[in-house]
Amino acid sequence: MSIARRTFLRSAAAAGLSTMAAGSGWIPVGRVEASQAAALAPPLPPGLPGSAYLQVFRNWAGDIVTDRLWTIDCGGENHVVQLANWAHANGFALRPRGYMHNWSPLTVADGTKDEKVLLVNVRTGLTGVRMQGSETVRVGTGVSLEPLLLQVELVGRGLAHHPAPGDITIGGALAIGAHGTAVPARGERPASGHSFGSMSNLVTSLRAVVWDPATNAYVAREFGRAQREIGALLVHVGRAFITEVTLRVGPRQQLRCQSFVNVPISELLAAPGSGGRTVSSYLDRSGRMEIIWFPFTTNPWLKVWTISPLPPLGSIPVLSPYNYTFADGLFGFLLESPRSVYDNPAGTPAYSRKQADGVRLGLLSSATSDIYGWGRNVMLYVRPSTMRVTANGYAVLCSRADVQWVLNTFYAYYSQALTQYANGGRYPVNGPVEIRVTGVDNPADSGVAGAQDPWLAPTRRRPDRPDWDCAVWLDLLTLPHTPNHAPFYAQLEQWLFATFDTGRTGIRVEWSKGWAYTHSGAYTSGDMIGGRIPASLSTGQPGGTQHADAAAVLDQLDPHRIYTSPLLDRLLP
Repeated sequence: MSIARRTFLRSAAAAGLSTMAAGSGWIPVGRVEASQAAALAPPLPPGLPGSAYLQVFRNWAGDIVTDRLWTIDCGGENHVVQLANWAHANGFALRPRGYMHNWSPLTVADGTKDEKVLLVNVRTGLTGVRMQGSETVRVGTGVSLEPLLLQVELVGRGLAHHPAPGDITIGGALAIGAHGTAVPARGERPASGHSFGSMSNLVTSLRAVVWDPATNAYVAREFGRAQREIGALLVHVGRAFITEVTLRVGPRQQLRCQSFVNVPISELLAAPGSGGRTVSSYLDRSGRMEIIWFPFTTNPWLKVWTISPLPPLGSIPVLSPYNYTFADGLFGFLLESPRSVYDNPAGTPAYSRKQADGVRLGLLSSATSDIYGWGRNVMLYVRPSTMRVTANGYAVLCSRADVQWVLNTFYAYYSQALTQYANGGRYPVNGPVEIRVTGVDNPADSGVAGAQDPWLAPTRRRPDRPDWDCAVWLDLLTLPHTPNHAPFYAQLEQWLFATFDTGRTGIRVEWSKGWAYTHSGAYTSGDMIGGRIPASLSTGQPGGTQHADAAAVLDQLDPHRIYTSPLLDRLLP
């Protein structure tokens, strides 16, 4: 694809354009039916079960944009079986496609063009939701998070924590070990059916389309949580095709969410033992918090969720999610600002202050600094209209007692690094740091005897370090293509692993975000992809359940590698 063609495609996708005039030479971004696609892509081999169309794949941040790829609407599990066997017979890769709310190129690579790839729109066929008993729900992997939470809430159930966007499919969330932010508050007794690790740790069984040597074909097969193979499937990073899962769900909870913009970041991330309003103090009191800290600003946006069976005095009840309407577009008066940051990086501090001011004024004008409701209504707050940024992501495993040390150590380095870059006239980060804290995966939370760990989950427990009961999540956001962000992220990543992979703590990458940086960008470091990342998932783990074992199991279930992508071929060779 030419540079000019790619530039237009990115611009059109970013603008949300659906179709362009066929005779103009412009590229259709939206759906193009097979009957109109003859001149646009090589024809598909015969025998495809269903009618395909051409459509661009564009991820959340718009930094992964493909040419038009053959896409088909999923008709259900049996249809996936037929598609898998067709893909195997014709040398195609078969890739599930949901909302594309992902940063890493696990599904397809940027610039994929005229490849033998068939995308399967799982949102059209894998959409069943039904309770099984009082503590489990069976859900298709094409169901998005928001309607799932609503369905279980209607019968009095819910999750202890979950991601902030509601427009992610359950299949996509489980593939990367999605999470929210929560640990037990001091004295809190976790309810049966809840887990403070990843969503994948709630799985009690799942169905996947896998290779069957006995019939020499791909078939649908169910895996229980105690079966060995499910350890590789619970978080498979795209190297499998899951059609349905059964999740354990606990009692729904009413939460108070308070937003603070008057606590200095230096106090929140102070040295251990400092006292005051530290992250550890909020975790002790409430167990659930998130920091959104814009660079070159003093006071972040701090959210604190507290279990509250009764309505707190002064808290405003909310009956639906996405209550921070001012954050849609982040923020209306900033729509022209991103371009100016690219043209004038030195304007980054002023741009950050405008973002922080937007939060402060938005909370005031919308009266949402203290809201109260069911968990779904106060924990879902990211919509597609929120500003699109790219992000890196890491989970630092540590003991509860070391959470404050981890954050203070990061704060000291990050502040110094930003200052050093700014003194050289470079501003590589123009989005916030997001900080969350969760527990690690305890398979007993699934309620299944002999349950397997999620082998590839960033939140997988370390049996040799039972004191590591927390995961501190560090995400740095910036606008795509910001100058110097790749060298800055590469330097940061090297520091993170040198500092937190030392025995006192451990560190793993967050699959959905950016990682393996060099000066050329993310996913380019062979040392990370072939060395440090596999080691982070293998050290301290029992034999037969390490990174290489997960790769082997996934190969056994898909020996023809129809469920793969260029990045997965390097990550799970």
